[in-house]
Amino acid sequence: MPFRPERRNPLDNAHEICYTCRMAIIVIVGAGMMGSALTFPARKNGHTVRLVGTPLDGEIIRYARASGEHLTLKRTLPPGVEYFTFDEFGGALRGVDLLICGVSSFGVDWFAESILAGVPEGIPILSVTKGLLHVPGGRLLDYPAFWNGKFPRHCINAIGGPCTSYELADGAQSSVFFCGRDIDVLRKLKDCMETDNYHVGLTTDVFGLECAVALKNAYALGVTLTVGMTETAAGKPQYNPQAALFGQSAREMGKLLSLAGGNPDMLFAGIGDLYVTVFGGRTRLLGTLLGRGVKYTDALKELSGITLESTVIAVRTAAAVKELAAEGKAREADFPLLMHVNALLTEGKTVDIPWKAFLK
Repeated sequence: MPFRPERRNPLDNAHEICYTCRMAIIVIVGAGMMGSALTFPARKNGHTVRLVGTPLDGEIIRYARASGEHLTLKRTLPPGVEYFTFDEFGGALRGVDLLICGVSSFGVDWFAESILAGVPEGIPILSVTKGLLHVPGGRLLDYPAFWNGKFPRHCINAIGGPCTSYELADGAQSSVFFCGRDIDVLRKLKDCMETDNYHVGLTTDVFGLECAVALKNAYALGVTLTVGMTETAAGKPQYNPQAALFGQSAREMGKLLSLAGGNPDMLFAGIGDLYVTVFGGRTRLLGTLLGRGVKYTDALKELSGITLESTVIAVRTAAAVKELAAEGKAREADFPLLMHVNALLTEGKTVDIPWKAFLK
């Protein structure tokens, strides 16, 4: 059910939020594809939606204001969406009930410094940003934990699961999870955003979900190597190689999730997300180029201007595994696909899939 959060005494627990039922004012910060796609379920439920561009989104916002269309999503956004450039953020924040973070993983620090620092503590945050930070000791840190470390009284929640922005915008049946520390807040967020095609499950296992859906970016890059390889060798798609790497990815993701301390039950969300990511998007473009034998530095030039979050998570995760292996807490040999992807990205290697290592 739509809600209106009202802050209690600031000395109270910041995550105990009182709600009264009404249409909500939802501010989405980040006019990228997924942040913009979330305008569809939000407007479908009748909420006031304010889409705020980051300093890098000025052209997207101006174009949407003039035409109602999104430049990169290539869709007409729902009627009634209000558009704000970042210098208008203060006005967009007036009366806000829910703030959605739609920035990329490269904007995590910026979001903390420029947005969270100015948002009242009683306003729940819902993030679609995917990724992990590598911290000393081979540890991986999810973004909600990173933000809560800076703003412990903020109510920070996140979305994870197999859902592409294009199909969400088109009304396809989509299933995701909302995660956060307070199940009562999550129930209200679900009531606010769930529609007849955008289905929402809930979990308080924030790290398990965030870790699983972040890892899929690294492994989608691994699986899509075979797309470029088979196009070059056979001149047509071949699915045996893709299936083999998909299975190996699931195996390694499960081991990584356990190694990092996440709940293995959350693996299914990451596997579902892996499946949909393999079929399209920026990660597939990069994997295909690498699979054709293009070196990473040359692929970057060809994909200039495209945000490649998969590379960041692959390198960070491999670095964490190497640290744990040096301490005797893990074995690099258990993650041959991840280590091969890391070598492509950091050592200038070309594709040479370690097929035999998968069967040991």
